[in-house]
Amino acid sequence: MSDPRPLLFAAVRDATVKADMVAQESGIVIGIEEAVTAAGEVGAHVRHRIEDASRVDARQVVLSIEGNPLAIALAEERLVGILAKPSGIATAAANFVARAAGSVRVVSGAWKKLPFSQKSMVRTAVAAGGAEPRIADWPFLYLDKNFVSMLGGVVATLSAAAAHPDLRGYRRVIQVTTVDDAVAAARTGAQTIFVDTGRLADLSMIADALRQKGLRSNVEIAFGGGISLQDVDVLRNLDVDVIDVGRAIVDAPLLDMSLRVKDRHD
Repeated sequence: MSDPRPLLFAAVRDATVKADMVAQESGIVIGIEEAVTAAGEVGAHVRHRIEDASRVDARQVVLSIEGNPLAIALAEERLVGILAKPSGIATAAANFVARAAGSVRVVSGAWKKLPFSQKSMVRTAVAAGGAEPRIADWPFLYLDKNFVSMLGGVVATLSAAAAHPDLRGYRRVIQVTTVDDAVAAARTGAQTIFVDTGRLADLSMIADALRQKGLRSNVEIAFGGGISLQDVDVLRNLDVDVIDVGRAIVDAPLLDMSLRVKDRHD
């Protein structure tokens, strides 16, 4: 089926239209460079733009474009899609970082579970919001529960990592669910112990056990599993260094935006 819009706008194809892309709510806007490129591809000229990763207020103009009516219609279709979702993610990340107020480090590694085509966009948006897209700086080994099961347990997994000469410079991050596994991990060379149960009681028990055994200063403790923005108020007062926020950031609502036609000259 062919696009009917060229026929619809045929009578006014020589008109010049000016339009503004407007944020309907406050937040962090990401994707400006891609939006500028997309506007040019459909024949619209960008007259004004904000800087990428800027914070905007509600009803603030993000982009101003100019072109014939068909170009403006095509731009509306593409630009909202390019800007709204990553801006929603960046805004959610920024809200978590602000709520943490420097007491814990906020990361969001859930982008790894998304289709390959979306990973770069989500990773960039997370970083634009001030959160970190990875739990540790590269190089690191992320030893999740499946790795631990396949390699025969926490001690066997960390021993395998330590035994391989090419992996000895990698930071070792390991998922645990029990106090015994956390203690074993700390004693076997783990540098980040990730309690990913989502249960605050587990986090407290593991942190207490590590302190009691004199192991707490040797490791970083990370926590994840369904963390909401309100949970951060509690986590700020617990013995934890890193919170890994998944769905609440990666699946954040779109930042509401709309394209408004301002003027038309024939």
